[in-house]
Amino acid sequence: MAGKHSSDATPSEVLFERRGTLGIVTLNRPQAVNALTAGMAAAMLDQLSLWADDDAVAAVLVRGAGDRGLCAGGDIVAIYRDMLGGGDATAEFWAGEYRLNSLISGYPKPYVAFMDGLVLGGGVGISAHGSVRIVTERTRMGMPETTIGFVPDVGGTLLLSRSPGESGTHAALTGAHLSAADALFLGFADHFVPSAKLAELAGALENEPAAAAVARFAGEAPPSVLAAQQEWIDACYSSDDAGEIVRRLRAVGGEASEVADIIDAKSPTAVKVALESLRRVRGLSLEEALEQEYRVGLRFLAGPDFREGIRAQVVDKDRNPHWQPATLAEVSRDDVESYFAPLGDRELMLSKERDNV
Repeated sequence: MAGKHSSDATPSEVLFERRGTLGIVTLNRPQAVNALTAGMAAAMLDQLSLWADDDAVAAVLVRGAGDRGLCAGGDIVAIYRDMLGGGDATAEFWAGEYRLNSLISGYPKPYVAFMDGLVLGGGVGISAHGSVRIVTERTRMGMPETTIGFVPDVGGTLLLSRSPGESGTHAALTGAHLSAADALFLGFADHFVPSAKLAELAGALENEPAAAAVARFAGEAPPSVLAAQQEWIDACYSSDDAGEIVRRLRAVGGEASEVADIIDAKSPTAVKVALESLRRVRGLSLEEALEQEYRVGLRFLAGPDFREGIRAQVVDKDRNPHWQPATLAEVSRDDVESYFAPLGDRELMLSKERDNV
């Protein structure tokens, strides 16, 4: 039973079942590393809402089909086609997806996410807001949006803003893929479990309390690379100016200078707006953060870089995007602030919806 919106998704794209007292969600698009569609998000929102009130369900498990990852993010090819056609499908997708993120964050039962393999963008949104977040030696997590001319969303700006020191700023601007140890260090995950033990853990969750089952299988993760780099990361990224951050990275030299080259290759607009997003989101609730991300996201849909980034990385795959503007210096303060302007009657009203529950 996927709920009233289940017809929007191909039935096999997301599977729901109950085993013992465990409700299981399986993202089932392995050929696309389980990339999330609007129909899948809507079906999850409906089913998770039903399970929240079902006394027969003690906990929920979210996992991905296949062996490549939990979820490689939103279906950006669909977003690209929607942008070319001037449609509203992406805005509607995000509105539903962000409601799902909010539901997961406040879920009344243990929400266990197997963050195995690739966990990118929207995949972070359906896992890192949960209460029991499990990574493995195969985990490659990230919010790589600046690479495609976009910024972290699905509540990612809030998660990154809460990471130790400026490590979240570093992860946001570079779009780096993170190991299990780095995900734990950033606060995106809670437990390390070897991938070979996930099936056995899933079986234990069917009848055991989640905390006890996970405790039996969890082990120690390897050291975090980000934790070892924190001294120069904090020194370089403490500025609120992206150009100054790049200058500081180059002054440090070595691996920091290589990071500066990485940032310089990203969309200058996306880098500056991502930095501003992380600064503005501090102290906000998840719902308020999602509302801000929605404002910013709709502005990126209307601009050139998001479309160009997807074209270069995913459609034509020439890896040669032509950003407009082309440099950080050309992106003005007014340009950045325009991304955060109110949307009027298009605002996402998650805060009010939460207060009315």
